[in-house]
Amino acid sequence: MERVTDREQSAATAGGRDGRYSRQVRFAPFGEEGQHRLADSAVLIVGAGALGTGMAETLVRSGTGRVIIVDRDYVEWSNLQRQTLYTEEDAANRTPKAAAAKARLSSINSDVIVESHILDVRAEELEELAEGVDLIMDATDNFDTRLILNDIAQKKGIPWIYGACVASYGVSYTFLPGETPCLNCLLGTVPLGGDTCDTAGILPQAVQMVVSHATMEAVKLLGGKKDKLRGKLLTFDVWSNEYQEIGVSAARKSNCPSCGQEPVYPYLSAANTERSDVLCGRNTVQIRPAVRGKLSLPETANRLERLGIGNVESNPYLVSFHEGDYRVVVFGDGRALIHGTNDISAARSVYHRYFG
Repeated sequence: MERVTDREQSAATAGGRDGRYSRQVRFAPFGEEGQHRLADSAVLIVGAGALGTGMAETLVRSGTGRVIIVDRDYVEWSNLQRQTLYTEEDAANRTPKAAAAKARLSSINSDVIVESHILDVRAEELEELAEGVDLIMDATDNFDTRLILNDIAQKKGIPWIYGACVASYGVSYTFLPGETPCLNCLLGTVPLGGDTCDTAGILPQAVQMVVSHATMEAVKLLGGKKDKLRGKLLTFDVWSNEYQEIGVSAARKSNCPSCGQEPVYPYLSAANTERSDVLCGRNTVQIRPAVRGKLSLPETANRLERLGIGNVESNPYLVSFHEGDYRVVVFGDGRALIHGTNDISAARSVYHRYFG
């Protein structure tokens, strides 16, 4: 059993109610100053899935002053394997993730202000949500939203932390406007296709690794210890035991439209973002990616069939399959029709589940 002296208890109490954060405060490089800075901080977490719930829980338990969570989806049974804030009751009731996360987080630490928004965020929503925050954390499931987030962060001068994982692989990087390359520098265009958790699976240990690295960067940054940031892009594979840090500072472009000398923030323009339209009288939503690309239809059909998805049909022009009550038809340019709904948010969730 640990024994705490009166002097230690007094110092610990300064770090939170009844010494709640005392073990962080006792870590000398962070200390009381870091804890006070953290308590004065506000963080926006975009997405409340596996990464978002892990990030939110870590930051709330650590005593971050204000945590804002935004997500468009509801809890499903398949989420419970890795999305740590949710219960079987949440899945049975299809509780919106943002609402369930807020309820759980508020019960974990009532000293932290937890805000939740059930939204399918685009540029307009992110502009509002990012007001007054010190850090944005990426827990999204698609690069279209990430590139909007990147432009918002560059425009407002807000640091943001990129995190992603699929199968046994994870990646994280901390973007500092004006100092590091931005996501647009590193990617250039929105990738089409690729694996997602629904197509390649996901190991919870990969999630936990991304959460650990991303939130450590967040605590360093918010706690005033910017000199301790990693400064490199981190990638790892927990199954094959691979771990790599990649220097990307040379990727910064002076002519980048998002962070260069004359930025125009292209992904805040409707012309450069994914477009979703309800097709009149057809109970169908059309989703068109921001950048037209070439999707391999044979590979797409094979991938869906390997997943055991029924009713996969294809021809030289399209692939179609069923997802619950929906019929999905995807074309070679990445455009898709989601039949069986007029709900754009639901349609986008289905699309990104299979096409990233």
